[in-house]
Amino acid sequence: MRDTLTGSRIRERRQIAGLRQAELARQVGISASYLNLIEHNRRRIGGKLLVDIAGALSVEPSLLTQGIEATLISALREAAVDAVGQQAEVDGLEEFAGRFPGWAGVLAQMHRRVVSLERTVETLSDRLTHDPHLAASMHEVLSTAAAIRSTAAILADTQDIDAEWQDRFHRNLHQDAERLADSSKALVTFLDDSDSAADPRGVPLEEVEAFLEARGHFFPELEAGGEVKAVELDGLNTAAARTVARDMLEICASDARAMPLDKIKAALEKAEPDPVELAQRFSVDVSTVLRRLAFLPEEVLARPAGLVVCDASGSILFFKPVPGFALPRHGEACPLWPLFTALNRPLVPIRKRIVQLGRAAAEFECHAFAWVHSTPGYELEPVYRSVMLVRPAGEVAQGTGTVAQVGPNCRVCPSSDCGSRREPSILSEGF
Repeated sequence: MRDTLTGSRIRERRQIAGLRQAELARQVGISASYLNLIEHNRRRIGGKLLVDIAGALSVEPSLLTQGIEATLISALREAAVDAVGQQAEVDGLEEFAGRFPGWAGVLAQMHRRVVSLERTVETLSDRLTHDPHLAASMHEVLSTAAAIRSTAAILADTQDIDAEWQDRFHRNLHQDAERLADSSKALVTFLDDSDSAADPRGVPLEEVEAFLEARGHFFPELEAGGEVKAVELDGLNTAAARTVARDMLEICASDARAMPLDKIKAALEKAEPDPVELAQRFSVDVSTVLRRLAFLPEEVLARPAGLVVCDASGSILFFKPVPGFALPRHGEACPLWPLFTALNRPLVPIRKRIVQLGRAAAEFECHAFAWVHSTPGYELEPVYRSVMLVRPAGEVAQGTGTVAQVGPNCRVCPSSDCGSRREPSILSEGF
């Protein structure tokens, strides 16, 4: 009976992780329609496919195959890890879930809602901060509401108002009310159009990132000295996106020439990739190695690899995601990521193991390196960029040594004693 509910548990964990069905299906190498049958318990699942799905969802396979007790215990354990200022008795979780399954379910459900709301707040905060159209619409609504409130307060608090001035106030109220109605309608229309748009990316770089993801971040045309013009760019809708894509593919082609695929495969057959050793072996800088590893075929590396590139201002110039890893696409990120630390130590390779606060406990192995991207001229400051390779921590590394903790951003970070905090968290008691 327990095995027949594996699909339901996969669907639940996928929704908690914020993954779409098509995205999870692509990660594990099956069709979205077949995954849909699995999630509705119409196909049995086991073996390698079960392990791959569990890995993509960053959970143990047993969590998907065992009964409700194991699911509750795992959810309660995650809630205990994420709790702020509380020390839960994790040794008694099995007994608690067995004696009070209803209360255990309530706590697990509340924790899932908190995680989901954290993700929603983070997304909306990021969008509100960096979407000029949304920010302008919100400013119009709030300023108009403030004007109405101010005018209404004058009328309510002042007893003797000249009839002429009273007419003016009423006229202002009417005009501001119409303004508020129009701006609110425009805001709702904008949000509806954004959510239902066929191509919601909006900026060339995000369009290029989607294009690269659809190609698996690997281009056989660029191997063995291939040229960028051999890559079809028909999937890109704008000239700006095609320009950005060509620049990025030129970098990929250069990295491929410096580190041929067959030689990389030979170097990685016997050991996990060490960027510094590979840089010395191929006589390239560490940034080339990190980019090249992130753009290798999936079967070459034992674990998936994500990549983030930023400039000296901290603006994200490229983002390749990896399961479980979350970094705000536009600014407001935690400054404790090695990506930003590397900017303070140019040309010094940095390696750290990271765990993100407020999420299921998943560790990441991060390699970061900042380098001089260009030198404008004599007596001018060089232009720096930083790159970070992100990989799920392996079994050997996991659970050993110290792990640095980072948050999503200050607004939704539960850490109470962080010296890098810029603003109070909405999760703090004094907010």
